[in-house]
Amino acid sequence: MAAIALSASRRSFVMRYPSVVIFIGVLALFTLGVTILAEGFGIGVISTSFVKTLGKTLCLCLVALAMDLVWGYCGILSLGHMAFFGIGGYAIGMWLMYARTEIIVRESLAAAPLPPTPQEISDGIAGQIFGVVGASEFPPIWAFAHSLPLQLAAVVLVPGLIALVFGWLAFRSRVTGVYLSILTQAMTLALSLYLFQNDSGLRGNNGLSGLQNLPGLSDVPQSTISILFFWASALALGLGYVICAWMVSGKFGSVIRAIRDDEARVRFLGYSVEAYKLFIFTFTAVIAGIAGALYYPQAGIINPAEIAPIASIYLAVWVAIGGRGRLYGAVIGAAFVSLLSTWFTGGQAPDINLGFYTVQWVDWWTILLGLSFVAVTLFAPRGIGGLFDLISERRHPDRNGASLGPDPGALREKEADQ
Repeated sequence: MAAIALSASRRSFVMRYPSVVIFIGVLALFTLGVTILAEGFGIGVISTSFVKTLGKTLCLCLVALAMDLVWGYCGILSLGHMAFFGIGGYAIGMWLMYARTEIIVRESLAAAPLPPTPQEISDGIAGQIFGVVGASEFPPIWAFAHSLPLQLAAVVLVPGLIALVFGWLAFRSRVTGVYLSILTQAMTLALSLYLFQNDSGLRGNNGLSGLQNLPGLSDVPQSTISILFFWASALALGLGYVICAWMVSGKFGSVIRAIRDDEARVRFLGYSVEAYKLFIFTFTAVIAGIAGALYYPQAGIINPAEIAPIASIYLAVWVAIGGRGRLYGAVIGAAFVSLLSTWFTGGQAPDINLGFYTVQWVDWWTILLGLSFVAVTLFAPRGIGGLFDLISERRHPDRNGASLGPDPGALREKEADQ
């Protein structure tokens, strides 16, 4: 009997969110196609650098998914989620730099007459990593950099803890709307300015580099490593999509959407609005941290500029263009804008000679992106995802203007379309 109930529950979830099955199918086919065409395990049609670009794009889609959950569904316009993205990247980057440098130092000291002591090895690693900022000792923040399990735990725990503390302080004070957005942006700005300092313990403006070189896999070509990270990014995106869709499909999803639409009424009904908002804010921060941990080993470098406030603003633009309040819309928006940005800013888009002026897309891309955001906001508020709603005819039932509920004051069809 329990098995039958569970099966019915699963069918209900799929019926309510058929986009989950479609999304996972498309993602699986896309992953298989890239694998076959890539250099690592395939026929070599797609270059290794482009495989890394696609892997990074999947990570950006994952953080856009988190942004859509916190903004599109719960109504919290966070302009600081790319800070959590960067924290995840720094956490895994610390281990990558430590482990790779340790191998180099041990090999260089192997020819010494006497075996090196652990302190000599530690000093050698610290000198190699922090010599660029004039330091020779490990800061306290690097206490667990030697341990991969602990750094992986930091990828989840550090963004989650920061979001928990920040959210608790903000939500308990009932800070909402534009004021909350400003606070999240101020948090991101403060973090990036701190990381720019050489004494921050994370090499200041130099950041962490060489992250694409995995310790112990120096003999494995980058073409193979890029595919492995691409698979990991696709798996994380698929799992993230299923979890987020499951969360918004039931009662929890109804409550957070109600908070987005009328927070005061939800509080009047007896729900703990602050608890729901705090959970969503913290959960999405963890998702952003995981996405960053997968992104930066493919990028090869991370520095404070990567988590400046403008990055979080771009994230909001991606979700708006894709269509907030639709999980697939956030993914489409992030993928579309990210790949288009790579094409325009990578010098692949041809310049346009107007005679009196030459349009160089490297300089004009951000303006084009801003105009696109304004155009979508004014003329297509549902974003690209709204097109899929029209194609699939996901409209309100035609009741000829009758009430959509049993109560006399229930929402009418014409009102629901607005």
